[in-house]
Amino acid sequence: MADAAAKRAQLAHRVRRRELTVALGVFEMISARLADRYDPPALYMTGYGTVASALGLPDAGLATYSEMVTRAKLICDATQSPLIADADTGYGGLLNVAHTVRGYEDAGVCAIQLEDQEFPKKCGHTPGRRVISFADAVRKIEVAADSRRDPNFLIVARTDARTSLGLDEAIARGKAFAQAGADVVFVESPESEAEFERIGQEVDAPLLANMVEAGRSPVIPADTLRRFGFAVAIYPGTGFCAAAQALDSTYAHIAKTGSSLGLETPLYPIEDMHRLMGFEEVWDFEKKWAEDET
Repeated sequence: MADAAAKRAQLAHRVRRRELTVALGVFEMISARLADRYDPPALYMTGYGTVASALGLPDAGLATYSEMVTRAKLICDATQSPLIADADTGYGGLLNVAHTVRGYEDAGVCAIQLEDQEFPKKCGHTPGRRVISFADAVRKIEVAADSRRDPNFLIVARTDARTSLGLDEAIARGKAFAQAGADVVFVESPESEAEFERIGQEVDAPLLANMVEAGRSPVIPADTLRRFGFAVAIYPGTGFCAAAQALDSTYAHIAKTGSSLGLETPLYPIEDMHRLMGFEEVWDFEKKWAEDET
């Protein structure tokens, strides 16, 4: 694993220069190892996908701090790429937010995402989300920024105000979050390309765009996001939706035919899976010690 401080410095440098950083969404260890092989500028630990894969539950505030920070550490320990990790609302009050920031930092995370939804939170591309007061949301970001120990540990401040309170309120919160110490401002679920452009024009901070296929926002090309001034683009659901489709097709075929013969879904070669999961190191270890025993 690359040194956490070095990975944070690497990501922070890109973000502060507002160089578009495309973060591949990961949700468990196979996805993390696969994505890491492409040497991306960042990985993004999706809350939706992590809760779904680990607990089989909806992204509705049901996962605990302990469950999420444990999975963040597993990803950090197994990958070389900087990790941006979803931490929902911070898992409680202001003291919990401080504890969450320090815990994610200790886990090796490079950037923590915190949002202004009421608890229990909901996925940002589902209806019925409500946000806490403007003042309470700003105070949360102040606490988060003050609690970190490494200045390169980035605070990503997300507002879900667009859907319930409108774009003007969301932009106002984004501006206030930047003044409160957020390194990245994340206005969740703008509803048109024009709204993304307006956010880029009015919020003077590194910005994050959440690209969710068939979500509330359009998927914007990378060149357009650069032109609008966005510094980070995350693709949280693409991986787990692709995996779910492949699994569904595969299981349906076997259930129908009783065999994997004739399966049309491409399969990752088992030899490549052995390498991906680190079996070569196991074999080298066994060979070394078997030779020493003789």
